Amino acid sequence: MNLIQELTKNLPKGIIQNSDNLGVFECDGLSVIKHKPKIVVLPTSISQIQTIIKLCKKHNTAIIPRGAGTGLTGGATAIDNELILGLSRLNKILEINPQEQYAILEPGVVNAQISKAANQYGLYYAPDPSSQIACTIGGNVAQNSGGVHCLKYGLTVHNIIALKYLNTDGKIIELHKNNTNLGLLSLLIGSEGLLGLVIEITVKLLKIPQKSEVIMAGFDDITDCANAVGDIIKGGVIPAGLEMMDEFAISAAEDFAKAGYPQAQALLLCELDGTSAEIERDKIIAIQALEKSSSIKIAKEESKKALLWKGRKSAFPAVGRLSPDYYCMDGTIPKRHLAAMLTKINELSKKYNLRVANVFHAGDGNLHPLILYDANISNELEKAESFGEDILKSCVDFGGSITGEHGVGLEKLNSMCYQFKTKELEIFHKIKAVFDEAKLFNPGKAIPELNRCAETGKMHIHNNQMQFPHLDRF
Repeated sequence: MNLIQELTKNLPKGIIQNSDNLGVFECDGLSVIKHKPKIVVLPTSISQIQTIIKLCKKHNTAIIPRGAGTGLTGGATAIDNELILGLSRLNKILEINPQEQYAILEPGVVNAQISKAANQYGLYYAPDPSSQIACTIGGNVAQNSGGVHCLKYGLTVHNIIALKYLNTDGKIIELHKNNTNLGLLSLLIGSEGLLGLVIEITVKLLKIPQKSEVIMAGFDDITDCANAVGDIIKGGVIPAGLEMMDEFAISAAEDFAKAGYPQAQALLLCELDGTSAEIERDKIIAIQALEKSSSIKIAKEESKKALLWKGRKSAFPAVGRLSPDYYCMDGTIPKRHLAAMLTKINELSKKYNLRVANVFHAGDGNLHPLILYDANISNELEKAESFGEDILKSCVDFGGSITGEHGVGLEKLNSMCYQFKTKELEIFHKIKAVFDEAKLFNPGKAIPELNRCAETGKMHIHNNQMQFPHLDRF
């Protein structure tokens, strides 16, 4: 029997092979790269996943793990005749322990549902990506997602206590943060599904802060806004959230969400939380750091705070109303270079004659420029992609990285060649081989083959010698 016949025999339900229905799974949030998978399987149990792994290994068919499909780099997109393994039906909250402050989750649990379930105990889950009403915790683990509150409370990696994953033999492997001798827990988080299939996640829950306030500051000069980010943190304040938007993003978000944003060149949202005394102390420091702002508004009521954050979290769909298409980038830089990076992005916007809206997790230097283009116009997509790649190169040149939370996927393979040297890429391949020598899990993603770097002219050569010249490249 072939793979499809064996899958049908062992999993009578949850198999999609009709061409029309497969179209739903031809891409993730990066819709410019599309490819229909060979087959999609939607298991409902760990034992079914173990069966799928064993059959795929037997028939030499690669597996693409998929959560909600909200990723933005093509990480859940098939590139050949792979099988997509959807984890959306494993969506149970298995346990909430209010005394020890943790929750045990299946990978298909939607991010926002964690805090909703924990709220009755006065607890919540801190990482809150803008897509949290749709994205799943399994996908968050794969991408090491962040969100507007990651400055104070950390990314996904800082909020995971333990994982269970399946290796290429279908064996369950357990990792816990207390077993730190090899750092494997941190290695799995952000590995984009290349090393194993995560089937259970234990997350840390936090006590809901006693109080919070949101300071909204408008600026007539975008450089003053960028510099205020560093001044707040240098003053000893670690805000729960510190988000920045430029004039274009402000206008789009205000038209969409009616959040009460001012007309300004730049906007900073600074959320302070803790006890009343802590907030009053931090607010004095923060307002001093915002002395060059043109307007300041402080929201204390829950409804007003929620509206300000709604505007920020609506920025992506809001900008989408202004152009037939847009390309969402993700890179990081040291905070001290925020102003210089904004200048660079503006220069690139003029070079490519494409508009860009800037939305930043400013507190940790995570940039999300949105490049507007029209795919119906010849070469505009290619221009947008080149613009985006130049932004990522600039991130590296400023001492940052080509990704903060969206991952590499298919989108940034060329940029990986720019950021990492040949020897470093070879180490990545060796790590992949330790976990998955047969390249069963999500092949072709995140780590570029060395011949790709050579073909794009980004192979790092030292003293006319290539690292490990005895290895085959092509």
